[in-house]
Amino acid sequence: MAVKDQYLAYVLEQLAGLGHVRSRRMFGAAGLYHDDRFFGLIDDQALYFKVDDSNRPDYLARRCEPFRPFKDKPEYSMSYFGVPADVLEDGEELARWARRSTAIATPAATAKSPQSAAGNAARRTSRKSAQRTTRKIAKGPSRKTSQRTKRR
Repeated sequence: MAVKDQYLAYVLEQLAGLGHVRSRRMFGAAGLYHDDRFFGLIDDQALYFKVDDSNRPDYLARRCEPFRPFKDKPEYSMSYFGVPADVLEDGEELARWARRSTAIATPAATAKSPQSAAGNAARRTSRKSAQRTTRKIAKGPSRKTSQRTKRR
């Protein structure tokens, strides 16, 4: 189900105490970013924040549910948990919870180090080379090769 504009506007208004938060629609949901850190998402009119071992106990103590993106695979969840309704209704408390999530979120585009970027480039080059080799094998000998073979 797509995120309703009114709910998205409400969440962004409640997060005003955090500072500049922007949203980006994706796959019927909306991602929440603060300082280019993807820290939360909204799906089916529910707000989820990023969790790790430092803040997961707060969510578990409140019996919050993890975000499960696939309805047909309930065993699959991500590192996001639903925000309690009373926290959502209190802008200051919501900003506190959001700050903990932004602290553990990785910056969107700047997360890669030069070494990992170089490694990714090498893997892409290697993959392209392997794809070319596979295509050559699948096609069989080229026309020139088969003509040379016939002349001999």
